[in-house]
Amino acid sequence: MSWLLRTAPIVKPVMRSWWRLRRPMTLGARVIALDPQGRVALVKHTYTPGWHLPGGGVERGERIEESALRELHEETGANPCEPMRLIAVYANFASFPGDHVALFQTRVDEASTRAPDREIAEIVWTAPDQAPDDATPATRRRLLEVFAGTPVSRDW
Repeated sequence: MSWLLRTAPIVKPVMRSWWRLRRPMTLGARVIALDPQGRVALVKHTYTPGWHLPGGGVERGERIEESALRELHEETGANPCEPMRLIAVYANFASFPGDHVALFQTRVDEASTRAPDREIAEIVWTAPDQAPDDATPATRRRLLEVFAGTPVSRDW
């Protein structure tokens, strides 16, 4: 287990408090990236449990779509072969009030992967209905909304 995951119970609340003071509203972007076989990219971070859709925070001066593209490439090494399509914007108030997440979808030219590093422990390309058992509840809900037609939630 990485040191980040071991220190998360202490570091996470401190970082959340800092973000609340520094940025009363935060915005994140996540991506449903499909390879030519129709598989979805999921990433496992070193600092939090579970499988997630690739994504992260939107930086100051960065457009939300640019953030989604940047995070997709940084976390998986994949390059889109079509424009990003906005699926929905969700409130992520369970993390803290003022947090929102935009979900995009795109296709990539190949199911590329990159070597694990300090942020990304593992990458998997999987059928949308066969996500790993420890995929996060939010990841599972997003896959059901996009691929099974369940109603789109307002909350992440």
